[in-house]
Formats: sequence, C-alpha cells, structure tokens
Amino acid sequence: MLKQSTVFAVLLATCLVCAGRQETLQDLMARCESTKVDDRPAVCVEVAERQLKSADDLYTAGKVDEARSAIKEVVTYSEKAHDAAMQSGKRVKNTEIDFRKMAAKLRDIKRTVNFDDQEPLQAAAERLESLRTDLLTHMFKGK
Repeated sequence: MLKQSTVFAVLLATCLVCAGRQETLQDLMARCESTKVDDRPAVCVEVAERQLKSADDLYTAGKVDEARSAIKEVVTYSEKAHDAAMQSGKRVKNTEIDFRKMAAKLRDIKRTVNFDDQEPLQAAAERLESLRTDLLTHMFKGK
C-alpha cells in the first residue's frame, strides 16, 4: 500500500509540474523562430491556434481591432507552418488537418460577427484553405 501511495504522489507531482510549465504565447513565438525546421510546423500551428482562440475571445468582448490583429497572426504563423512543413516534409498531414480545423473555426466566428467585420475572417479562412490545398497537392503529387 505504501508503494502505491508513493507512486501516486510522484505521478501527481509530475503532472502538476508539467501543467505549470505551459509556455506563454510570446515564448512560443520566439521558439518558432529558433526551433529546427522539422519541429517548426507544430510550434507555429500552436501559435496560430492560440491566436485564433484569442481572436474569438476578443470578438466576443467587442475588441474588433485587437481581434483583427490576432487574425493576421493566425495567417502569418500558418504560413510559417506551411513553409516549414513543405521544406522539411515533416508533419505535412497533421498541418493540413490543423489548417482545415482552423479554417472551419474562422468561418464559425465569421457567422457571429457584424457584417463589416466578416471580410478579414473570410480572407483568413480562404488563405488557410489555399495553404491546405497546397499541402494536399504536395502529399499526393506522386500518386
């Protein structure tokens, strides 16, 4: 019984330490630039996903200008993820799937905002779909 309690305590402590180490967005952005090309798609996609979540929250809060800025970052980091995936040949499929999900989320957000605020969301969704199509073409070019 003592062994089980000790193992449980060690596992709990490990989980708490890992949960407390979540990188900030700024840390991820800096890491995106310095990480090796093989790992860059995953880091850039995480930045884009966090910015997308932030944009959704900002639109909900009525902070349209800040939300537009976050949407621009979504596109920028998606392009970086695309370029790194194409260059390295790693995580191409996962990056394509992530782009599809983010484009769908952008279209969902678009439906909830004022008509005047929809254009940047539509443009971002179209850009992600373009990047996604490029990745699909790359994956199936030899078949």
